[in-house]
Amino acid sequence: MSERTAVGSRADLVADTALALLAERGMRGLTHRAVDEAAGLPQGSTSNVARTRQALLELAVRRLADREARVLALDEMPDPRDGLDSLVHGLALATHRALTRGRELTLARYELALEATRRPELRAYFDATGARFRDQLTALVTAMGSTDPARHVLSLVAWADGLMFSCVAGSYSAEVPSLEEVRAGLRELLVGMSGQ
Repeated sequence: MSERTAVGSRADLVADTALALLAERGMRGLTHRAVDEAAGLPQGSTSNVARTRQALLELAVRRLADREARVLALDEMPDPRDGLDSLVHGLALATHRALTRGRELTLARYELALEATRRPELRAYFDATGARFRDQLTALVTAMGSTDPARHVLSLVAWADGLMFSCVAGSYSAEVPSLEEVRAGLRELLVGMSGQ
């Protein structure tokens, strides 16, 4: 294994462990030492990958975006011109995956989002990595025929984030909606947007 691959693997291990700690223990439980211990790394290993707390948080945000992209698979969404049902199904599947197999990542994202409200340097980084999701959604609703893509994307993100927060960390955390329930909610929202 090359040194570059080993470094990349170590950075991924540190970032994945940081995300798991954020989901399990919250922001206060994320320290360089905690990452070393949880990852089974020698003391000081995390500091070699990310010297400062800011660097560790940025590493976690970058890895979160990569892993969420695989969970949500927005690049695999059906073409909106294939019809509303196809788009509803694709978006519902992505949202449901975030509630189920991506639950830990969703919790970590909320921890990082809240921390970003107190750290302007993290806010800029968090928002930049999230822009690719907004851009993909903008392309989807534009192709769907949206007359106001920016407003419709905000509505779609607010709906999905509200559902995910409620079901992962909020008052509905003991109740994960079925794929069919997520599909029904998205259908109502998208029908309203498309005027169909």
